[in-house]
Amino acid sequence: MANRTDPLAKNIRGTNPQNLVEKIVRTKIYQHTFWKEQCFGLTAETLVDKAMELDHLGGTFGGSRKPTPFLCLILKMLQIQPEKEIVVEFIKNDDYKYVRILGAFYLRLTGTDVDVYRYLEPLYNDYRKVRQKLPDGRFSLTHVDEVIEELLTKDYSCDIAMPRLKKRWTLEQNGLLEPRKSVLEDDFEEEEEKEENEAVADGSEDEKDHRHKSPERERDRDRDRDRERRRDSHRHRDRDYDRDYDMDRNHDREYERERGRGGRDRDRDHYGERDRDRDNRDRGRDREGDRRDRARRRSRDRKRHETDDDREPKKKKEKKEKLREDGTNHPDPEIAENNRLRASLGMKPLKM
Repeated sequence: MANRTDPLAKNIRGTNPQNLVEKIVRTKIYQHTFWKEQCFGLTAETLVDKAMELDHLGGTFGGSRKPTPFLCLILKMLQIQPEKEIVVEFIKNDDYKYVRILGAFYLRLTGTDVDVYRYLEPLYNDYRKVRQKLPDGRFSLTHVDEVIEELLTKDYSCDIAMPRLKKRWTLEQNGLLEPRKSVLEDDFEEEEEKEENEAVADGSEDEKDHRHKSPERERDRDRDRDRERRRDSHRHRDRDYDRDYDMDRNHDREYERERGRGGRDRDRDHYGERDRDRDNRDRGRDREGDRRDRARRRSRDRKRHETDDDREPKKKKEKKEKLREDGTNHPDPEIAENNRLRASLGMKPLKM
């Protein structure tokens, strides 16, 4: 009975308000001692006292994923569904920062997109430090504005999935929200005004006169400057043209003078030397070709001569070898006869 939602509570986003917390996390909260002892029988009026006792915020922590008291009070608010005026008073509370964060978290879960931007964006100016319990059980320091930034931009906070939030510029286009104005804009405007006043006060006399000059005089002065620039450019162009023309004329005169002094002879000598060099190169190539041809012929004759000389000794050697092996055809008839007898008897021929 203690875990049921208030029968008078309205559905939020088409479901039971407690379903905004995932079932596993809800089960952990229902089993926690703080929920059973401290949250039992709380109402919208007595919930404030418990919220003022908070000293940190967070989701679940530790190996068994125990819920924090902050998370237990969030689920209790979803169960009893306090009125919107009470939640707004939570958010506007400047004395207790955890009460403010509790109200902002509940409004982010249950409020409309316009209410979320309207009541949570002013909390960006709250820079007070708060303690946050991490999933590993340790504590870390953060700030109220950072918690609000997480609620408006992140998908998860304190192990609870945040409902989808429309973009601010979409609501502005539809006329549901006014463009956001930062508190620092007034300070920036004051600083800009001071800088402008100082610039006007410290400005030179030329700048002041320039502000009071008429547009007609300014246009006339600009035309005069343009004409003067054009004249200068024409003068420079004519001066450069004359200088280049004089240099070309001097070069032509010098060339003609050189040709009159013997330029043709120099050209003739130049071409004659070039032809002689070409003839010498041709003669050198011819000599080189003749030298190679003679070398080829000599090598060919040498090879032919060597082959003829090599054939004769081979024939003589063959004849001598035949005489030595078979002594029957020896030039000496007696030796030849003896060798025939010895060959018939199976004896070696005589060695002469």
